[in-house]
Amino acid sequence: MFDRIKNVLGNPFYENEDSIIYNMDCLEGLKLLKDHEVMIDATITSPPYNIGKEYEKVMPVDDFVSWITEISDLIYDITKRDGCYLLNVGYLEVPNKGRAVPITYLLWDKLKFYLNQEIIWNYGAGVAAKHYLSPRNEKILWYIKDKENYTFNLDDIRDPDVKYPNQKKNGKLRCNTLGKNPSDVWQIAKVTSGTNRSSDERTDHPAQFPVDLITRMVLGFTNPNDIILDPFMGSGTTADVCMKNNRKSIGFEIREDYCQTIVNRLENAIKQEELKAMSPTLFQF
Repeated sequence: MFDRIKNVLGNPFYENEDSIIYNMDCLEGLKLLKDHEVMIDATITSPPYNIGKEYEKVMPVDDFVSWITEISDLIYDITKRDGCYLLNVGYLEVPNKGRAVPITYLLWDKLKFYLNQEIIWNYGAGVAAKHYLSPRNEKILWYIKDKENYTFNLDDIRDPDVKYPNQKKNGKLRCNTLGKNPSDVWQIAKVTSGTNRSSDERTDHPAQFPVDLITRMVLGFTNPNDIILDPFMGSGTTADVCMKNNRKSIGFEIREDYCQTIVNRLENAIKQEELKAMSPTLFQF
């Protein structure tokens, strides 16, 4: 499949046996993949939120929604029938309408996909507000193509933190021995920055996906050997998690400096795995 993708898109910025990265606008790449009928299993991504981060150009809100819709519809066209689209979005200001409007309100019904569920990502750190409540959540829209045929590996993402694991009914355990359903509210820490509180996984990207968040999506909604797309690679968390969990990934990142960040991250991960293979006893704890 990677050879076919390279025939369509040309030489990548970087590749290894599990990952292929292109330094290009995802719209250009997605159109080429659609034209050549290259299909993928799933997409896990977080586009710019149109709030003025260093990697984005702020657009009028309607233009921003149209842009995300165009990209999402191209993703739909190259997604296999049983595939999914996991779209993480935050909130933005809509002039004269609202200060912190969830992008889900503007977007959810405009895509070709079927919205299976909205997941709330609750995190502990973030903006400290003085004149309104401090924001502590973002949304993940779990879209699918076929509402009767899609991947959901519940046992792979069960939460072992069960309050009453030995509770019984009619002599039988009420709780699955692997744990409970994690529900549609996920409490997962953000990747923090700062001299004294920076996360171990922190890169130089200002809006980095947490490994724990992407790992739950990858394990829960995709299968081993699936090809997973991230059209807004950013720091490369999706590629990193796929590589460590027997999935393949293809990604687009428009900024060359972020592409290099991803390369460094994946190469470091590969070296760590090689060290583990050579000296497994050093990594037992």
